[in-house]
Amino acid sequence: MDESENNQEGHQENYQDGRQENRQENQEARARKRAGKARTGAARGQRSGGSDPAPVRDNGFGDLGEALRKAAAGDFSVRVPADAMGAIGSEFNALMDLNEMLIGELARVSGVIVEKGRLKERMSLGRAGGAWERGVEAVNTMIGSLAQPTAEVERVITAVAKGDLTQEMALEIEGRPLQGEFLKIGRTANTMVAQLNAFAEEVSRVAKEVGTEGKLGGQAKVKGVSGTWKELTENVNQMASNLTGQVRNIAEVTKAVAQGDLSKKITVDVKGGVLELKDTINTMVDQL
Repeated sequence: MDESENNQEGHQENYQDGRQENRQENQEARARKRAGKARTGAARGQRSGGSDPAPVRDNGFGDLGEALRKAAAGDFSVRVPADAMGAIGSEFNALMDLNEMLIGELARVSGVIVEKGRLKERMSLGRAGGAWERGVEAVNTMIGSLAQPTAEVERVITAVAKGDLTQEMALEIEGRPLQGEFLKIGRTANTMVAQLNAFAEEVSRVAKEVGTEGKLGGQAKVKGVSGTWKELTENVNQMASNLTGQVRNIAEVTKAVAQGDLSKKITVDVKGGVLELKDTINTMVDQL
């Protein structure tokens, strides 16, 4: 009887000890789980701008995150400690170097072209390849596309200023036809030169016919002119018409006098030196 009771008491003690150990293990597991949740919440709070303390930076990755935020905001002067980040830091810093160089080149070329008018200036990023090289080529192509039509306009205007009215602005440059505003400028410049040339040719023709060859009655004809061009053409024609009328009237009177007809007088409306000639001939006829 005593032995049986002892065995029963031993089993009961072992059972209670086992339950106590299980409770302790469960409490430790729940504590670990709560700690894990707390760490996860702190990390999420840090990412969402919460007030939880930031985690300790590890191997420079915190510096890299800050540098990336600054670079995204347009600050390409930012660098990370390459000794802490190793190859990642070195590559990031090289990327920032290229970005800074690109911005510097854009500012330099823009200043030279805008402020100094040097249209032959071009960008360069040294040995940079890939998309960097394509970007530089695109900018340089744009500069060339802007500079070439400008150079063409300058060439034509310089020729006109020197009296050469045969030059025209090319509407195709290096196999590429001009488009948009450049095409409009080219056509306008060529129209201007064509009108100047037509006007100059007509004035020269009329002056030669009336003044040199004695062909009276000549008139300048310039098609499609308006404004000042039209006024100039009309003035030339008025001058030629007046000169023709004066010469013909004088010739008519002097011919009549030569034939013994003293009843003719010069009646054309004139001024200046021609008026003096008119009065002299009319006085001579009266005296005769």
